[in-house]
Amino acid sequence: MLGAGPLQVAAIKKARDLGFRVICVDYDPDAVGFEFADQTEIISTLDAESIIALAKREDVDFVITSTSDAPVRTASFVSEQLGLPVGISYVDSICATHKDAMRRRLAERNVPIPEFRVCNDADEFIDALNHFEYRCIVKPADGAASRGVKLLDPSNRNEDPKELFAQEMNFSRKGTLMVEQCIRGAEVSVEGITVNGKTHILAITDKLVTEPPYFVELGHSEPALLNDSEKAQIEKIACAAIEAVGIVNGPSHTEIMVTDSGPMVIEIAARLGGDYITSRLVPLSTGIDMVGASVELALGLPIDISPCIQGGSAIRFIVSSAGVISDIDIDSAMYDLPGFEELELYKKPGDAISEPHSSNDRVGHVLCTGPDAQSARETAEKALSMVRVALR
Repeated sequence: MLGAGPLQVAAIKKARDLGFRVICVDYDPDAVGFEFADQTEIISTLDAESIIALAKREDVDFVITSTSDAPVRTASFVSEQLGLPVGISYVDSICATHKDAMRRRLAERNVPIPEFRVCNDADEFIDALNHFEYRCIVKPADGAASRGVKLLDPSNRNEDPKELFAQEMNFSRKGTLMVEQCIRGAEVSVEGITVNGKTHILAITDKLVTEPPYFVELGHSEPALLNDSEKAQIEKIACAAIEAVGIVNGPSHTEIMVTDSGPMVIEIAARLGGDYITSRLVPLSTGIDMVGASVELALGLPIDISPCIQGGSAIRFIVSSAGVISDIDIDSAMYDLPGFEELELYKKPGDAISEPHSSNDRVGHVLCTGPDAQSARETAEKALSMVRVALR
């Protein structure tokens, strides 16, 4: 299992419950998932050669990951090198994890996407900014968790574009930036599982993000509040994107903007959705164990993805202005709210925090359910209002 962070824990537990011996690989010696593994190895999930050596030494049957983008490439590469099962080829995994390759592949297959430019040097970057007249979004081609994603508008013309290029390049390992058309609309994500080339859409999730210039996710709720026509269009485009990037077996998380001219694909990932979407929201709103199904599929076992309940679920993330946390006050009445499920804090008094520029700047979350999406959202908003972060 490549990765042992909090969002990988459910997959680690599932593999062990199925009777498999699980070796967890992570560069962080304090990774929480190590507690649940049979064996732990402090290796970067990007260190393919070391993982190949480990896999050979331990005679492993499967190399998999769960919720992170970059390890998808490593899992595909290592599995191909060792002749092990793969759900997406290594070549296609690059299209699913590098936004420049992704955009080119989707454009080739006529999947609707924003207009884009790929920039490898400052001159290309400046040309792209001028092309879009500074009305655009800049992001690293290989970034994740909203790190380095920034909205530009004509007011940014006063900034030195070469300095902006250098700042944004700090977020890209491969040294490539994307400059994209800024489109407007409601944003959703599509959670799917592909089995032998056939994609099953399990949920569409409404997304709440911060105001520009950054796009940090503040919450999600299911099912998305859509009419039947919008839902059908979104599912059709998501399936086209999934087929385009080459997912044969495995989960997918497709982010789509519903614009006035129709849905457009923002990004697609050949993995489970993070932010507790697939580990908590999908099971709570549909009854489908998406994490379990993805692990079973990766391990060559039959899966059951039939919905058995119809409800609503919502998560809201706790954020704050910049400072040092002096206290986190929680109204105890929150625990008695109908539909309240959990409160989890990622930060504690004494921790320094900043205004949300990426997912790492969030303080924690509340998670709630309801008979439908609207009631779950309302309960989550109420619970969120009952958590107060004090700064010094």
